[in-house]
Amino acid sequence: MDAPTTTSADDGTSGGGGAWFTPHKQPESTADSLPTQPALVSAPGQGPPTAPAHAGTARPQPSIPGLTPTPEAAPSPHPHVPSRRPAPGAAASPDAILIRRTMAEIAPVADKVTSYFYALLFVRHPDLRSLFPAAMDTQRDRLLKALLTAADHIDDRAVLVDYLQNLGRGHRKYGTRPEHYPAVGECLIGALSRYAAGVWDREMEAAWVRTYTTISQVMIDAAAADELRAPAWWYAEIVSHDLRTPDVAVVTARPDQPYPFLAGQYTSLETPWWPRIWRHYSFASAPRSDGLLTFHVKAVPAGWVSNALVHRARPGDIIRLGPPTGSMTVDHTTDSGMVCVGGGTGIAPIKALVEDVAEHGHRRPVEVFYGARNDHDLYDIDTMLRLQQSHHWLEVRPVVDRHGLLQLPEAIREYGPRTEYDAYVSGPPGMIRSGVDALRDIGIPWDRIRHDSVEELAAIGN
Repeated sequence: MDAPTTTSADDGTSGGGGAWFTPHKQPESTADSLPTQPALVSAPGQGPPTAPAHAGTARPQPSIPGLTPTPEAAPSPHPHVPSRRPAPGAAASPDAILIRRTMAEIAPVADKVTSYFYALLFVRHPDLRSLFPAAMDTQRDRLLKALLTAADHIDDRAVLVDYLQNLGRGHRKYGTRPEHYPAVGECLIGALSRYAAGVWDREMEAAWVRTYTTISQVMIDAAAADELRAPAWWYAEIVSHDLRTPDVAVVTARPDQPYPFLAGQYTSLETPWWPRIWRHYSFASAPRSDGLLTFHVKAVPAGWVSNALVHRARPGDIIRLGPPTGSMTVDHTTDSGMVCVGGGTGIAPIKALVEDVAEHGHRRPVEVFYGARNDHDLYDIDTMLRLQQSHHWLEVRPVVDRHGLLQLPEAIREYGPRTEYDAYVSGPPGMIRSGVDALRDIGIPWDRIRHDSVEELAAIGN
C-alpha cells in the first residue's frame, strides 16, 4: 500500500513508500482470546515501537458519555468516547506529547484537515467510496474525529483499548475490512503532515505511525473476534408504527435472528431510504420474550433517518440494526436506589430500566424525573404512570417547563433523593449536562452517574 514518502513537506499527494500500516494476520482464535497487548508495526527507519499504557475504570466516567462493563451474554460494542486522560501527576509519554502537539497545531483548521483527509482517501482509493454515504455532509468528520480521539488518549490504555475494540466491532456493519486500514492511515498522515507543517518532522511522523498502527490493530483484532460470534448487522421488519404526536413515533420491529441487548442500551439503525446512513436509537423496553424491539423516534429538522422513520416507515418495511451499544445499564449486584432523568424521547431507555428492575424483582426505590418543554412532549406519560401503579417502589415526576418557572434541573435539586443513589440520565446533550450538574448538586457522586450522549457518539464515528 502506498504511503507518504516525505516527513515535513508531504502535501499528501505523493505516492510510493513501504506499506507502513499493513495489518497483521487476523487471529484464528475464539472471541475470548483478544490480545492484552496489540502487536505493533514499526515505522520505516525506526526502532521497535513502544507500547502505550492506558488506565481506565470499570464505572462510567463523569463526563459524557459514561462507560460500564456489560455481561458476557450481551457483548457491549459501544464506541464510547474516552473521557479522561491520566491524572495530572502522571507524565505523558513521548508519543503522546508529539500527538498532542499535532492536535494543537491543526485545531484552528480542523475543517480543512477533514476535507483534505477525505479528498485524499477518495482520490487515492476510489474503491472505498462505496463504504460511505452518498451525501458526505452527514458523515463529515466522524472517521477522522474517531482516529484523533483515540490518538489523543494514547496514554490511557485500558479506556483506549476498550474504545477501539468497540469501534472496530461497530465498523463491521459498514463492510470495513483489514485491508482498508492502511489506506486510512496513509491519508491520515498525508492530511496531518500538510496542515501541521509548522511542527511536523520525522520524529512526529514516527509517533503517528506507531499510534495509528496500535489503533488499527486493536480494531482489526476486535472485529475478527466479533465475527466469530455475531453478525455485522441484523435485518428487522417493522411490525408496528404508532404516531404519538405529529413528530414522535413509537416503532416496533422484529429482528431476523436473536438480538441480545441490555435495558438502557441503544443501537445504530439504517433505513432502506438512506443507505449507509446510521443513527442511534435507544431501546424503549427491556428484552422481551417475543424478541421484539421498540424505539421512540422524534423527527428533527434535516434529520434524514428520523423523518423517514416517523413519516415514511410503515409495518412491513425492513430496516437494519447494528450491534447493541451503551453503558447506561443497571447494576443488579446492588440494591441501591435509582434516580432516573429522561427528557423528550430520552424517556425510552428510562422506561427500559424501570422494566428491567421490575423483572429482576429487586425491592429498590426508583425515582423518575420525566422532563418536557410542554404537556405535548409528555407523549409516554400514561405508560410511565401505569408502571408506577403496578410497582410501589416507583415514583414518576413529570416536569413541564411552564414559562421557565420550574425546569428539570431545579426539580431534581428540590425533589431529588440526597442519598447514595445510582443515577441515570438520558436526553439531549444539553439536558444531560444540566441534569448531571443537578445530580451532583444533591450529593450524588460522579462515579454513580451513568449516561450516554448519543449526539457526541454519533459525531465520533459509529
